Amino acid sequence: MSEERPLTEWERARRRAEVFGEALPETTRDERDETDRRGERRDGDTWLREQVPPHHGG
Repeated sequence: MSEERPLTEWERARRRAEVFGEALPETTRDERDETDRRGERRDGDTWLREQVPPHHGG
């Protein structure tokens, strides 16, 4: 009888993602180029400022 080693949390998460069609990306968000449709670089603060309604001083 061969004993298999228990899967790590990361291995279980990846296997679960593959089964449900949500495979993990090969790169992290930090490694990808975060540009918008106009080709301008964006950060999270830029997006947040764009969401402020005009009557809130945005």
